[in-house]
Amino acid sequence: MFRSLVIAALAVGVLGSAAMAADARHPAVQAFGAITPMPDAKERPDRSLRYRVLFNITKAAPAADQLNPSLEKVARFINLLGADGVRPKPGDVVVIIHGPATPLVLSDSRYADRNKVAGNPNLTLVAALRAAGVSVRVCSQALVSNRIDPADVAGGIEVDVSALTTLATLQLRGWALIPD
Repeated sequence: MFRSLVIAALAVGVLGSAAMAADARHPAVQAFGAITPMPDAKERPDRSLRYRVLFNITKAAPAADQLNPSLEKVARFINLLGADGVRPKPGDVVVIIHGPATPLVLSDSRYADRNKVAGNPNLTLVAALRAAGVSVRVCSQALVSNRIDPADVAGGIEVDVSALTTLATLQLRGWALIPD
């Protein structure tokens, strides 16, 4: 049984990779962060570099039933790199969420209850980013400020002690900061 599951997962991964490669607007994160290929652009991602990048997400979406545009920008970045064959290592791209953006980390049911909408529109994008190796995190201090119980944070989103310390620590370790 386990062997069958492993084989099925590998087949899905191979087929999924082929499907994503066929979509020039979404070469790495399918369905999010669409790009327009520019083969003659001068400055391009450099395959010899290790892209360690930190995204600071503080702004909320215009409406509770819409994707957070700053989170979609992360997908666009991954797709721009992917269009030139650059694939950051898992964990080399980090997202830290805090401030008014904090509620985007809520589980589907808690988000729906809090915002009176069908569910959390950001969770599919969060899952796609995580599948691309992005580490998605939230500030515990922002959880408290936004009256969010850490138990209500969607699966796969890590809770850091604070955005302030994450921002400082990762920059001191060499991550490039991309602000909101």
